[in-house]
Amino acid sequence: MTTSSSAQHPVAPNVLIGLIGAALQSSMSPTLHMREGAAQNLVYLYKLIDLDQLGLDASALPALMDSAKRMGFNGLNITFPCKQTVLPLLDELSDEARSIGAVNTVVIKDGKTIGYNTDCLGFAEGFKRGLEGAKRERVVQMGAGGAGSAVAYGLLQQGVKQLSIFDIEEERGMALVNNLNASFGDGRAVFGRDLEGSLNRADGLVNTTPIGMAKLPGMPVPLEFLRADLWVADVVYFPIETELLRTARALGCRTLGGGAMNVFQSVKCFELFTGITPDAARMEKNFLDTVGQL
Repeated sequence: MTTSSSAQHPVAPNVLIGLIGAALQSSMSPTLHMREGAAQNLVYLYKLIDLDQLGLDASALPALMDSAKRMGFNGLNITFPCKQTVLPLLDELSDEARSIGAVNTVVIKDGKTIGYNTDCLGFAEGFKRGLEGAKRERVVQMGAGGAGSAVAYGLLQQGVKQLSIFDIEEERGMALVNNLNASFGDGRAVFGRDLEGSLNRADGLVNTTPIGMAKLPGMPVPLEFLRADLWVADVVYFPIETELLRTARALGCRTLGGGAMNVFQSVKCFELFTGITPDAARMEKNFLDTVGQL
């Protein structure tokens, strides 16, 4: 793989995009992309390639990528559980995707696949809008997968002094911690081992695991570890109000749902796929009109 520095691509009047991942049937991505495509006078088709519906798992990713290239797709969005699995399959990576170690956007151009990460930008934009002024000395993050890697970068870019990362796979969690410290400085990230103690000292909690999705209901942390002065963010957006967010709001916590991250990462994806700068406010309105909240 080589590093790609270009984020602009020629405008394509006919656009075919796919989303590869598991449990996609509630995804808002087709609506966001196709409505904006229509507003931009594009013939824009966005297809769900749902591993669960197809009876597949992440091992099918190489074949699906090859099929997308042969069928003339202009690009792909990549989501759980494929954001890291896709890396060795790509011809080029943007600098940010390489640093983060995860890809959620693949542009297919002249037979080559170029990987980008727009999750980091999407989360950071949502955080600035939804949790303005939130204290960020110490933050606990649940999950170190593809979404977790991007969110962790976004949190440290937003000024979090120390990020404690918890993951059931210690090797994966430590790899992310080491990567973050190499980019942001020693001690900015630590691998968490005492969840209750870390949350007692924390200003905020972010869930980047799939726990809370319709397919995986539940909470990533015990209810008794939450308190009213803790802000809580969740990257899951279907359902839009996860059990974690609902519980946190009932306690009086400031909360941020996954809708904002989804909208703003989609804004950048649309630009990468088409070469056209979309109307971010219109895409946000389309999301709100459909779902009712970010």
